[in-house]
Amino acid sequence: MLQVNKPTSEINRDFAEADGSASQTLTSYLDIISRQFPTMVAIVSACVILALLYLFTAAPQFTSTASMVIDTRKVQLFQQQSVLGDIAVDSATVETQVEILKSENISLAVIRDLHLIDDPEFTGSGGGLLGTVISAVSGLFAEGRASSEFEQTRKALDRFEKARTIKRLGLTYVMEIGFTSRDPQKAAKIANAIADAYIVDQLEAKYQATRRASVWLQDRIKELRTQASAAQKAVVDFKTANNIVDTGGRLMNEQQLAEVNSQLIMAHAATAEAKARMDRINDILKQEIPDASVADALKNDTIVKLRGQYVDMASKESIWAMKYGSDHLAAVNLRRQMAEIKKNIIDELKRIQESYKSDYDIAMTREEAIKSSLNNVVSESQLTNQAQVQLRELESNAQSYQAMYDNFLQRYMESVQQQSFPITEARVISAATTPLKKSYPKTLVILAGALFGGFLLSFGAAMAREFTDKVFRTTGQVEQELGANCISILPALGNTASARGIGGRVLGGKRAGKNNPEPDLLRYVVENPLSRFAEAVRSLKVAVDLNSIVRENRVLAVTSTLPNEGKSTLSTNLAQLIAHSGARVILVDSDLRNPSLSRALVPNAQVGLVDVVAQKAQLEDALIVDAETKLSILPAGTTSKLLHTNEVLASKAMHALIALLRSKYDYVVLDMPPMAPVVDVRVTSAFVDSYIFVVEWGKTKIDVVRHNLRGSPEIQDKLLGVVLNKADTKALARYESYHGRYYYQKYYARYGYVE
Repeated sequence: MLQVNKPTSEINRDFAEADGSASQTLTSYLDIISRQFPTMVAIVSACVILALLYLFTAAPQFTSTASMVIDTRKVQLFQQQSVLGDIAVDSATVETQVEILKSENISLAVIRDLHLIDDPEFTGSGGGLLGTVISAVSGLFAEGRASSEFEQTRKALDRFEKARTIKRLGLTYVMEIGFTSRDPQKAAKIANAIADAYIVDQLEAKYQATRRASVWLQDRIKELRTQASAAQKAVVDFKTANNIVDTGGRLMNEQQLAEVNSQLIMAHAATAEAKARMDRINDILKQEIPDASVADALKNDTIVKLRGQYVDMASKESIWAMKYGSDHLAAVNLRRQMAEIKKNIIDELKRIQESYKSDYDIAMTREEAIKSSLNNVVSESQLTNQAQVQLRELESNAQSYQAMYDNFLQRYMESVQQQSFPITEARVISAATTPLKKSYPKTLVILAGALFGGFLLSFGAAMAREFTDKVFRTTGQVEQELGANCISILPALGNTASARGIGGRVLGGKRAGKNNPEPDLLRYVVENPLSRFAEAVRSLKVAVDLNSIVRENRVLAVTSTLPNEGKSTLSTNLAQLIAHSGARVILVDSDLRNPSLSRALVPNAQVGLVDVVAQKAQLEDALIVDAETKLSILPAGTTSKLLHTNEVLASKAMHALIALLRSKYDYVVLDMPPMAPVVDVRVTSAFVDSYIFVVEWGKTKIDVVRHNLRGSPEIQDKLLGVVLNKADTKALARYESYHGRYYYQKYYARYGYVE
């Protein structure tokens, strides 16, 4: 319990080192937990008890789960495109289907199919004791009328949606449908019913959409049929009005133009050929005798034969002329025959010339006729081309209407097929089965949550208590808040069995009764020398002696901030402890406003301090000595009529009395009044060496003590230290472990330790 008085710089350095440590924050939290451990245990225990109570009273819940998949593959039989268009299955589509599963349409369909409004689980009170209590309380404020069917349906829907869970499994196309109920079979039945209702809803939606599309397509097909017929009729009427005739996919004038153009080319070639033949025959006629090649080219049998005869006769004539002479009759006959043959050949050639000329004239005439016909056809074609521009527009409109009509007719046939065979992409891949174990309440989870929540709540309560606990509980608080050393911590003392006065008798001749335990407390260090309280008082005595090395420290004043903090008990036990060790000690009751020490020790004293200061009595007559400890006691005396006690304590006579006591005693212990109610303590600073300030542990407010000390600098300058009194030793061990009971108890166990 001894507190070493360190220099201020050294103390501040220690605190600075502690604050600079990385583990200081964690250590402070651990200290808070240690100090508030009972409170935290109580809160955690309460949370666990509530959790156990809930586990015993809550109705068990069972969850059954079914799985559905949106299959992106189409059935091969219905591979054609949908009338409304197939939407690619992506993440947004799956999330949309999840929301459809959560819709009221699906929920109301299941409620309606399974008649859940007649089930007490959905329209009655909640399960378990808690649900029954809530239902009973709500029934007190509800109106007396019966609920309508709509209200029951909405109530069932509300509970249905709370018990139902719909979620997508990761990034897959699988949706999980879960339902929680007090009946495991009902949970599985409802989960499967949700899946079935979703599939039926999808089929019904597609059927209705297809049916509406079919009705719309029928009206549209009728309209398009009329428009296509009108467009085709307009084309035919335009062709008739403009004499436009199609032949094999081509217009008549176009075909005629091509044919006439072809004939013109052929006629031109024939004319050129006829002219060439005519020119050739003219060249031949200019020859005396046509060449053989000309005859072969003409391929005329007569000319060929005549040419052959002519050649034979020319040969004979040459022979005969050489043999008989050119004037021979045979040669002359031959030459005459040759002339006749030549004349025949020329006649035949002229005949051929006339034939070629006739052919040339005919070809020229034919060519001119074809040119005239071509000009007529070209003129007609130009007129037709101008009308054909409008014709193409009419034909384009007719083709567009016809294509639209064919497309809508095809879609109508597809819609009729889909209406007859509706399909859906969703299918159940895992049906819900009856669960074997309850899903709620989960015992381990709730207990773990209760423990964790209780710890958080208890830690919060501990922090709140710490921050709102504005009282002194540790030596560190005293040093930090007051700048003074805490020289001792005194444990709280309980009432003992007997009550005796000082020295085994009641001073003043009157014995203390059994209902007055105060004398026992005032002699505690004498009757229990091995107690922790006595050891704490010894540490105070050591602090006084150590401080005497620096300055004289013989007149000690014991005071406090408020009444009933135990200053009188401390001053008495300190004086008795020092006197019991052989020193000369006097205890002076200087609390002239409320001399409780005098009333407890010498209730029948007639004279005291007031009488000695007033020189109405001698010091020796007012002193009372304890026979066991040899402690001298100077009671307060008669103080009932004193109004200005501070003047008494500040008087020269009081100074003279203290000086006299210094000369006769080794220690003078003054039991002073508290500082907050009166100002008597402040006037004693002139003759007091050191003040011992008593603070009640865990009760006296920090700001009150700090205010009083700061307002009394003369006392603060002579302050020996602070004593924390009435400390709870069990709780103190949680605040400062080195002040725990264990060390004292273990050390003094062999000597019959007394607390």
